[in-house]
Amino acid sequence: MTLCDDLPVDDLMRRWPATIRTFLDFRMQCCGCPIAAFHTMKDACREHGVDRAAFRAALEGAIAG
Repeated sequence: MTLCDDLPVDDLMRRWPATIRTFLDFRMQCCGCPIAAFHTMKDACREHGVDRAAFRAALEGAIAG
């Protein structure tokens, strides 16, 4: 599985648990949210008003360790 904008948030956090901290750092309360199984990273950024490119770069950094 690779990181893509259309990956559901829940799948992303399960695959790469280190990304949970990134969501929290961006003040995105997606952890435990019932919509996380349906919302994509792209949806979450739009809903929370987060710059997608900056968020994606931070996620990639968390994944890389």
